[in-house]
Amino acid sequence: MIICVCVCVCFDCRLLRSNMPGGQQPQKHYGITSAISLAPPRDIDHQYTQKLCDAMKPFGVFEDEEELNHRLAVLGKLNNFVKEWIAEISELKNLPPSAISCVGGKIFTFGSYRLGVHTKGLSGVVLAPMLLCESACWREHLSRGSGQQSAAAVEDAFVPVIKFKFDGIEIDLLFARLALQSIPDNLDLRGDSILRNLDIRCIRSLNGCRVTDEILYLVPNKENFRLTLRAIKLWAKRRGIYSNMLGFLGGVSWAMLVARTCQLYPNAVAATLVHKFFLVFSKWEWPNPVLLKQPEESNLNLPVWDPRVNPSDRYHLMPIITPAYPQQNSTYNVSTSTRTIMSEEFKYGLSVTDEILQGKAEWSKLFEPPSFFQKYKHYIVLTASASTEENHLEWIGLVESKIRVLVGNLERNEYITLAHVNPQSFPGNDFVSMWFIGIIFKKVENAESVNIDLTYDIQSFTDTVYRQANNINMLKDGMKIEATHVKKKQLHQYLPPELVQKKKRVSLWSLSHTHTHTHTQSVTVCVVFNRSSRLSLSETEAASSSSSSSSSGKPGAASSSSSQDESNGLEDSVNGAPAKRPLSPTQEEQAKRHKESEVSSNPASQTSPTPSQES
Repeated sequence: MIICVCVCVCFDCRLLRSNMPGGQQPQKHYGITSAISLAPPRDIDHQYTQKLCDAMKPFGVFEDEEELNHRLAVLGKLNNFVKEWIAEISELKNLPPSAISCVGGKIFTFGSYRLGVHTKGLSGVVLAPMLLCESACWREHLSRGSGQQSAAAVEDAFVPVIKFKFDGIEIDLLFARLALQSIPDNLDLRGDSILRNLDIRCIRSLNGCRVTDEILYLVPNKENFRLTLRAIKLWAKRRGIYSNMLGFLGGVSWAMLVARTCQLYPNAVAATLVHKFFLVFSKWEWPNPVLLKQPEESNLNLPVWDPRVNPSDRYHLMPIITPAYPQQNSTYNVSTSTRTIMSEEFKYGLSVTDEILQGKAEWSKLFEPPSFFQKYKHYIVLTASASTEENHLEWIGLVESKIRVLVGNLERNEYITLAHVNPQSFPGNDFVSMWFIGIIFKKVENAESVNIDLTYDIQSFTDTVYRQANNINMLKDGMKIEATHVKKKQLHQYLPPELVQKKKRVSLWSLSHTHTHTHTQSVTVCVVFNRSSRLSLSETEAASSSSSSSSSGKPGAASSSSSQDESNGLEDSVNGAPAKRPLSPTQEEQAKRHKESEVSSNPASQTSPTPSQES
């Protein structure tokens, strides 16, 4: 089924038009629209690109030859293990020696490694012929053959994966059994026929490789794409917006946004592409989808992203659609808050790169981290603790995977404008990890003080985590979750001084984007999360929480920066909306919100992610 995409290219076609240099022959067309500019790079563009490379080197984004050779050697050893394992299974099934010698088997990499922008890890999928029935014995063979005792199988994951460390390199391996008698080394995975007669788990495992290959096929210049992607991934990580799990974007989503930029400016070098990346996506009209090519028809009848057919797809806020069949939205975890934060980061990135290309700033400014702990007046501290190191590592993995459920609960609270989770966790005492969520409360008109009850929002989240832990037999004595409301001035009780006392450097951009509401009166706010607790918040404090975040000059903080089509508490007060006094939810409201949180936390109710989203 062909999806109509005329609505998604409004920026491409309406805002800017293609510019063909005189006398040039038309070049190959990339993407679903014409290029915005075919202009070749100037000498100054190459100079800025070299400066960009120099600015990235201190962050270790480039792999030296020794590291590359080590990674290739590890991959070669793992490939040998795969072939040995499949040969052993073939012997057990009494295949003749001639068949065993050519049955094959191979690890196909995907994600950052396959794109050529790899960091420290490696992701791959073990491809086995149809004679294998399951992947269960792969972990045993891996430990026996490689001496790795730490291989952990995550069988209940959306895509079953084995995680382990091999010769100092962290490895994530998926498994797929193909409907083939043998697996040749030169197997091409791009054709849709490779998916025929496969079960859904194998299709998901293959999706990472197929998406990665398709992205590389759809960009005009792979080297320019790779260098630009290194810069954007570094920027996203430094700015705290790199995490598919927490509702931001993962590796494959950033790669697709960069690829779309390369399609629109096919002759540009990396420095120009980084600037154009921010230009394009600071003006993108979400939720119009980003597509690298027109979705293709297939007779395999697999579920694909299609808002005309799937009602749930209509509610995706920031759809970025994978180019390989079956097409999926890689950003289904994005929430109202995370989209607001990322949209403002795109605008901030554009302002910084404008300064850089005007000679007013260096590339290092683009990679400066935000002052998250100066940005908000109010925070929720989420603490996960366990009694042993092993239990702690297991527990924090589950808690982190569910934090977006808490963010969703907070967003549905009508008195919260924005909930901003910091992707970085911080250590507490022994076997304790903490996450911080910045909160902006809406201003309530004509109310000196109000009671805002967050008990249900927190309780619903903790219930979800404990229920999931019970379902997978993970919950053990000592595993706890606690949520505490703190004001900015109390953060020193949880964090080192250098984080909470960092001074914000004021920029021209921050001065021009300071919120006009500057109430700074301070009142006492106290909360204890239990079934009878209340968070007491005055009107002036709510306004202060918003103005403080906006005056920090960092994007994603001010409530005025919210998407224009969404209501805002401060705007409501300006427009004369009647004041409402917050009350605790009724039993009927609690049941409704509980049902909503159940749906949002159920993977089966969401569009399937690609397995390379975090790579």
